[in-house]
Amino acid sequence: MSGATSLPPLVEPASELTKEEVARYSRHLIIPDVGMDGQKRLKNAKVLVVGAGGLGSPALLYLAAAGVGTLGIVEFDEVDESNLHRQIIHGQSDLGRSKADSAKDSIAEVNPYVQVNLHKTHLTSDNALDIFRDYDLILDGTDNFATRYLVNDAAVLSGKPYVWGSIFRFEGQASVFWAEHGPQYRDLYPEPPPPGMVPSCAEGGVLGVLCASIGSIMVNEAIKLITGIGETLLGRLMIYDALEMSYRTVKIRKDPNGEPIEGLIDYEAFCGAVSDDAQQAAVNSTITPQELKEKFDRGDKFELIDVREPHEYEIVKIDGSKLIPKDRILSGDALSELPQDRQIVLHCKSGGRSAEALAALHKAGFADAVHVGGGVLGWANQVDKSLPTY
Repeated sequence: MSGATSLPPLVEPASELTKEEVARYSRHLIIPDVGMDGQKRLKNAKVLVVGAGGLGSPALLYLAAAGVGTLGIVEFDEVDESNLHRQIIHGQSDLGRSKADSAKDSIAEVNPYVQVNLHKTHLTSDNALDIFRDYDLILDGTDNFATRYLVNDAAVLSGKPYVWGSIFRFEGQASVFWAEHGPQYRDLYPEPPPPGMVPSCAEGGVLGVLCASIGSIMVNEAIKLITGIGETLLGRLMIYDALEMSYRTVKIRKDPNGEPIEGLIDYEAFCGAVSDDAQQAAVNSTITPQELKEKFDRGDKFELIDVREPHEYEIVKIDGSKLIPKDRILSGDALSELPQDRQIVLHCKSGGRSAEALAALHKAGFADAVHVGGGVLGWANQVDKSLPTY
């Protein structure tokens, strides 16, 4: 089967299932490959899910429903309205609540026999190894490269397998990484992409139901690892396209030139949320949404350029702004459209893309150009609260 590897069960079986558990898991128990032995392994398993968001939501619900005895959740965020189209572990009444608490309540409703441990914190180089220590298996449902590399390196140093998934717009990917038995994440992505190159879900969007497709694949892999059945995705990358309705798998091989992981590093610096150029450009050239309002109120002569994408501009815009997407500024195409006789003020959704565009403008000679820290979200939250946010 495509050269995938069968692995021994990850977890020893629990001593027994109660009468209530037999009734609850009966449809598992009558599958010969799972049976009492597999279900007892699930009961004894301790699985850590990093993030209770798009991928963590379905993953946690299905891990709980499957009878995984102990679930850990690493989550520091609060439930926001823009989460609800995909983060199905949270509901309307959870808005503003801790995602960790909300997830724990939903899990108790799905399966009261599951022990839930909450880690209400950012996963960092200081705490990752301590948090991972008590778990058999990690599921990584995070949406940024810094945390993905941190999860990978901590899993390698802990000798633990982990299931990884990622989603963007209509495409999802999933794999299993376990350095002791096959490839790790750095074999697939040795280097993070340059800052600003890969939009996050917050910038690029994601089809809500895609989270269920990839989250359920991740749980499927977790169940196979715990019970030792089937062929896992270790050594294979599964790519799902929801628009074409196609699944394909690509082999991942160990990188013969890969550097050994000897310790945890500063992953924010390693991945660089924004490039050094953008950080430098923004240092003395950032204004607040309030300062932008004051410029309007004074009647200052300036050109407000929105560097987001056209579909974002349709959702919400600042009156008086002109749309020129970031890529047209970075490529130089749009420079001739910019006025020379007035200050250029850039903004995007929250400040990252406008900082990248600002660096390009400074290099092109627009020395007094500035950008709005916090972007259109800052404007909507601080200045014009009638505007929607996204």
